[in-house]
Amino acid sequence: MANLELVQKMRTQTGAGIMDIKQALEEANGDENQALEILRKKGRKIAAKKQAERTAKDGIVEAYIHAGGKIGSMVLLACETDFVAKNTEFKALAKEIAMQVAAMKPEYVVRDDVPVDVVEKEKEICREQLKQEGKPEAMWEKIAEGKLDKFFEVVCLLDQPYIKDDKKKVKDLIDEATAKLGEKIEVKQMIVFGI
Repeated sequence: MANLELVQKMRTQTGAGIMDIKQALEEANGDENQALEILRKKGRKIAAKKQAERTAKDGIVEAYIHAGGKIGSMVLLACETDFVAKNTEFKALAKEIAMQVAAMKPEYVVRDDVPVDVVEKEKEICREQLKQEGKPEAMWEKIAEGKLDKFFEVVCLLDQPYIKDDKKKVKDLIDEATAKLGEKIEVKQMIVFGI
């Protein structure tokens, strides 16, 4: 049986459940450091599983109309609960993303949304440019990947530098809000209107 004081100490350190701590200590034959490592590994797996299982089924639609009324955008920003959807920080994030969409006019939300044929066409354009520049063929693939990253920064919302702080990407902005609000947050849809 695990020492009660050790279990309490580890619970304070890790925030893990008492039964999980007892099981980790038994598995580690009472070795505290090894038990902590077991809990860390288990915690990572649980966190990854929770994130994958979570669905962002609530949220808000935010519209942004730029001064002059010539351009506007709408964004569907999703979260897990209506509690977060009503949060002022979540609403502010939606507004920031809507402004980003209006300003930068991304075509896709994430890289996975870009059709394979569009990616292949872009790679082919890169290879042709490299061929004309006389770059060694052995380097084409690596250079093309770098150019493709730049392409994604233009066409994919989450890869774009944030318009108010170009040291951050839009994805970083969403990740920060996810960490702060404790829920999965994702851009489900977006559209830009213009005259």
